[in-house]
Amino acid sequence: MSSRFSNVKLGPPIEVFALQKAYVDDNNENKVNLSIGAYRTSEGQPWVLPVVKKVEKALAADDLQNHEYLPVLGLEAFSQAATCMLLGADSPVIAQGRAIGIQTISGTGALRVAAEFLSRILHYDTFYYSKPTWENHRLLFINGGFKHAREYTYWDHIKRTINIERMIENLENAPENAVIILHACAHNPTGCDPTPEQWNMIADIIEKKRLFPLFDCAYQGFASGDLDKDAAAVRMFAARGLEFLCAQSFAKNFGLYNERVGNLVLVMNNTKDIVQIKSQLTLIVRGMYSNPPNHGARIVSTVLRNPDLYEEWKDHIGTMSSRIRDMRIGLQQRLQRLGTPGTWDHITQQIGMFSYTGLTERQVEHLLDQYHIYMLHSGRINMCGLNEKNLDYVAKAIHETVLLFPQKDKRCNC
Repeated sequence: MSSRFSNVKLGPPIEVFALQKAYVDDNNENKVNLSIGAYRTSEGQPWVLPVVKKVEKALAADDLQNHEYLPVLGLEAFSQAATCMLLGADSPVIAQGRAIGIQTISGTGALRVAAEFLSRILHYDTFYYSKPTWENHRLLFINGGFKHAREYTYWDHIKRTINIERMIENLENAPENAVIILHACAHNPTGCDPTPEQWNMIADIIEKKRLFPLFDCAYQGFASGDLDKDAAAVRMFAARGLEFLCAQSFAKNFGLYNERVGNLVLVMNNTKDIVQIKSQLTLIVRGMYSNPPNHGARIVSTVLRNPDLYEEWKDHIGTMSSRIRDMRIGLQQRLQRLGTPGTWDHITQQIGMFSYTGLTERQVEHLLDQYHIYMLHSGRINMCGLNEKNLDYVAKAIHETVLLFPQKDKRCNC
């Protein structure tokens, strides 16, 4: 009997999750997972933040808690606290009532809701994403209704830093109302952020060309350990009076990966538009997932609104960001001591969870086949997968691989 589904084509695997499964199935005792973007302790284990455990116990013991539906736009106490964390407690934008937040299904859900709002309600049809960027950006905005996907140059393969000149040139040529996706901090995958001066250049061109900025903020606090520093670019745009959207995720900085805790912030110039905006967002969410989950949002809301818990949480993000910095220094120093060809200073100059190593696809393939070291084909590694037990092994493997497969084209880090 014929099937209506016979012509369904096999979709390509999602690289990071395919690598994660392969790693789990690998029986090699030396295997190292540098692929999936999740924090690991110095023992290589997931970390449930102590403050999260504390709040979970309190919520479980609270007889007033239940499993009723949240409103379509989520837990208001959470969204207010998250928006304040992003823009600052003393933000004039918040004081003037020009910022709103709605709870979403993590940062991914915030981006997807934003894409549909911008395409269907504001009728924007072109978006730009950095080259390279997080692989899901393109898919989310195409599925959200955008017709034209374009890239702006971000990475300089030779200097292994931001190519700000080409980036500005690309934005200069973008059409009016093009949506520009910007990483608020700890750019994924490069780990390289614009300087304050470069952020001002980016804001200048966005304002001049009447482009629409959308920030993806997945690592506030987690990147540097400083919540204010990691939000500086977003706050600068707000201070300049620019309207924008920002997708927040609490997966990394709270370790709530599977609770899908997110917030979509909208900063606008006219408060009279809020009622209409919320009505359209309500219809978008209702037709997408109806309303968001409760548990993770309660945890984040409780921590952000309690001064003692808030300070305890800030200590936790300091612990995580410090360990990542230590692993950057450890890997860079070991590669230098080994005399590994090339320059490796970019590893310590980058920030956040990821490092764009500069390894070629052939080198990445060899590291997997011969050393059971798992990383994306682009050479992006998750620094959290490194620890004192595997640093020497990984550094030696990279050293031997680079010697065996030297880069033929010094201008390309693939």
